[in-house]
Amino acid sequence: MHIGNAAGFSVDRMDVGGPVADALIGSGQPAALFYETLAERTLAIAQRERRRDPKKGYTPDLAGFVGPVLKRSVSSGIPIIGNFGAANPMGAARRLHELAKELGIEGLRVAVVDGDDLREDIRGLRTEQWGNEKPLDLANTEILAANVYLGAQPIADALDLDPHIVVTGRVTDSALALGPLMQHFGWAAGDWDKLAAGVLAGHLLECGSQITGGYHADPGRKDVLGLANVGFPIAEVEADGSIVVTKPAGTGGVVNTRTVKEQILYELDDPTHYLTPDATLDISNVQVEQVGPDRVRVTGARGRAAPETLKVTISADGGWLGEGEISYAGPNAMARAKLAAQIMRERVNYLDLDCDLRTDLIGTVSIHDGDTGELTASFDGEPREVRMRAAANAHDEATAALVAREVESLYCDGPAGGGGVRRSTTWRVKTGSVLIPRSDVKPRVTLVTEDDL
Repeated sequence: MHIGNAAGFSVDRMDVGGPVADALIGSGQPAALFYETLAERTLAIAQRERRRDPKKGYTPDLAGFVGPVLKRSVSSGIPIIGNFGAANPMGAARRLHELAKELGIEGLRVAVVDGDDLREDIRGLRTEQWGNEKPLDLANTEILAANVYLGAQPIADALDLDPHIVVTGRVTDSALALGPLMQHFGWAAGDWDKLAAGVLAGHLLECGSQITGGYHADPGRKDVLGLANVGFPIAEVEADGSIVVTKPAGTGGVVNTRTVKEQILYELDDPTHYLTPDATLDISNVQVEQVGPDRVRVTGARGRAAPETLKVTISADGGWLGEGEISYAGPNAMARAKLAAQIMRERVNYLDLDCDLRTDLIGTVSIHDGDTGELTASFDGEPREVRMRAAANAHDEATAALVAREVESLYCDGPAGGGGVRRSTTWRVKTGSVLIPRSDVKPRVTLVTEDDL
């Protein structure tokens, strides 16, 4: 079976699905196409949008992602699977039916997987701390979102209903690929090695072009051509769990052992104990082999039983971020930028603003510096240009906006030669995670046709 990916995050390119869909259709093999568009904070933002408008709360770019490939998918019988349901999977199903009408597609069938939203129930469930994160005070926190990571079985169940599209809320990224593999090959609980191989296939594909050369290029060290037209990945998976990673012909990027190894290790803690709701993956014996141009074989995944608990990510109001940036160039640019940062700290104290302030001198050591700015203060080089950034985390929007405004006031009230000011104010989300018993989670699968709307 061939599994293709056409999105690795919510603001990924929307024109890449066509080549992947064409490659899947052209293979003549059973296939599925998936979109991964959901992150932890994305869900909180989606819940906020749903509060404002009960019809919203799904991925805003749903039509932009699916529209270019929907006709091809329906006519070829290749299902689309996506977690673009976010906080409102049923709302996404309605939007997809509207899109089908706009495109002249009749008889669209959408299967909805939900049951992940525990926002109303989480305080009444048995929870335990996940990892070493600072725990959220659930009793005294306004919970914006609480979503459990569902596994692949509900997706496999949904595909049994013969839909054109499967829409989910929060599922593990790997489940988007494992679900169709389970449904096609008949893999079931207890086939731990095969389920682990499916988890690995999903893990390889989940970040889109990261495995086909995106986020890999380092000119002169790791050269990658054609990133403006980078091809998104396809996994050719056999019944025994062996995988060949490739990409559509004629697209940019590269698939080689280095891109594959980088993605295998991405976000991996213990290589012998990668926990998912479907299986515990062990990659310690995985073999990676180049078997042709842009073709890499991956074998050797091993699996053990899935854990008895599932992870729930909880999102809460994180206050507001106010940011402003201003540039200084030419002789003595560094000294003038440092003075601008000093003025910002003094202004925050003078105005007695209740916020946490950070200043960075971008172009020096800002990425490696901390909130205290010690590395920046000790930097004694002389760059040709420096961009001073001031950022404040505040409880209220007005305070955050005032700090950003103070940066713009440096045009006339700060060092000589400042220019190019940009400022913004952004609502923030803080997250934490807990574990709950698997038995407390009840996924649901619903087939939605145009007659149901």
